[in-house]
Amino acid sequence: MSEKAYRQRLESDLAQWQADGVITPAARDAVRATFRPLPTGIDVPTVVAIVGGLLIAAAFLAFVAANWTEIHRPLRFLILLAGIGGAYGIGAVFAHKGRTYLSDISATVGSIIFGAAIALVGQMYHLGDDFAGGMALLACGALVAAVLTGSHGALAVALVTGGIWHGWRSVELADIQLPFLVYCFVGGILAVVWNSPVARHLVGLALLAWWFGFGLGLEQSGFLNYLVFTFASGAALVFGGGLALSSRGPEPVTSLGATISIYGALAFAISLAWIIAAFFDGAIPKLPPGILMCAGLGVILALIAAGIRRTLGTALSGASLALGLVAIFTFSRPVVGNEPWLSYALALAAMLCLVLSGILDGVRTRVVAGWIGLGCVIAAITWSLTGSLLQRAVFLSIAGGIAVVFAFLLARLRQEKPA
Repeated sequence: MSEKAYRQRLESDLAQWQADGVITPAARDAVRATFRPLPTGIDVPTVVAIVGGLLIAAAFLAFVAANWTEIHRPLRFLILLAGIGGAYGIGAVFAHKGRTYLSDISATVGSIIFGAAIALVGQMYHLGDDFAGGMALLACGALVAAVLTGSHGALAVALVTGGIWHGWRSVELADIQLPFLVYCFVGGILAVVWNSPVARHLVGLALLAWWFGFGLGLEQSGFLNYLVFTFASGAALVFGGGLALSSRGPEPVTSLGATISIYGALAFAISLAWIIAAFFDGAIPKLPPGILMCAGLGVILALIAAGIRRTLGTALSGASLALGLVAIFTFSRPVVGNEPWLSYALALAAMLCLVLSGILDGVRTRVVAGWIGLGCVIAAITWSLTGSLLQRAVFLSIAGGIAVVFAFLLARLRQEKPA
């Protein structure tokens, strides 16, 4: 629930409690006095100004590109420096006036112009054609800008371009690019310091991008099918690590962990369905021990979080990871007459546990991740390209019947009727 929605709900409750005589007007005013001012949103003039700033930046780049050949090299370089300095200078003016959104977009525009300057200077002085190297340089500059200015947009530029560099180098060199984890670490620190939802989401996506690039690099090294299995293992670690991070500590830290765990849960659910659908060629690869340890560590961290919180919902998250990983690493590519029923059952149980964990912990996004995973797993079981559809129909009917019986037992234990 957003802070504004919570505030509106609390105001309504306070009015009702006062009308019912539960609290006095003095108590109501005392509660209201504890309210912090609501953060200001983006108003219409700010939106128009942001669009105008982006158009001016695009016009600047278009003008420079149109007259590039007629401008002498030293003047070209000075124009680029002026564009970068002007963007950050305008951002400083806006920051001084308290216009945080406009100062943020100014720093973002400055980072984009910096990237264009890298490309244009490379073309101007005939430097080596290294696209990934240019992305790495832009990512470093944007990350420095984010640290110095507090710009969310600059952080987004840094993580996106850093992810492009990571993926490009992984394919190009068939190797793992560990330095990108530094970008993720710095982004995580900024997300905690800023206590920013935007930064938290960027870090969650960046971590998954690193694992995707990791698997891509291994697959480019000649290890078939490493991508999806490595990504699933990484998603398990991100999920479990996020739960552990969110279990105790200051609110900015727990919020970062909660956001990361949601991305891990969703990525794990999708990768589990991908494997169950057998949308890969050949057999399960023999993964390096380090990757298997990362997957197991995700389960351990989730169980540690459950021990700290002492909640059934978090324990079910650990169970979901454990069941899903067993389903993944015992899966054999289905052939006619030889269906992996155990893996199917474990995958369904894993996604059911994920849904229940989100419900019991009151985390709607985890519930959504579980439902998405459950739907994808059911679709994967039903529509895989091999095997008998009749046998799968019988299996799904049995699984559905077991789920219904389980629902009735839960309802009986809770002394309520099933929905």
